[in-house]
Amino acid sequence: MKQSIEVDQYISGFSDEVSSVLSKIRTLIQQAVPNAEECISYGIPTFKLNGKSLVHFAAYKKHIGFYATLTGHTEFAKELSQYKQGKGSVQFPLSQPMPLNLIKRIVEFRMKEVLKTN
Repeated sequence: MKQSIEVDQYISGFSDEVSSVLSKIRTLIQQAVPNAEECISYGIPTFKLNGKSLVHFAAYKKHIGFYATLTGHTEFAKELSQYKQGKGSVQFPLSQPMPLNLIKRIVEFRMKEVLKTN
């Protein structure tokens, strides 16, 4: 997968600590879906598969926002219930360990979902 210069710039715009977390999430997604396209959409890092939105993520002052569409969040509602959520979004606090395994499972779910629709 070719890395997006825009995503590189987005990640480098944060503190080393936050950049490290963003880089881990990015690498996890790249490894889970190596043929996904990486870009900036809605001003945040986005991964697309076959032209369809897969997941987005973003850094904020106190959390990482993760956006896996409504279905991605509904599928993992029980596991995500401990986090603050919005419609199709979840906030992972920077003060807690990032749930990388859960993020990976959500990404893999979304990949299967997108591939089914093609």
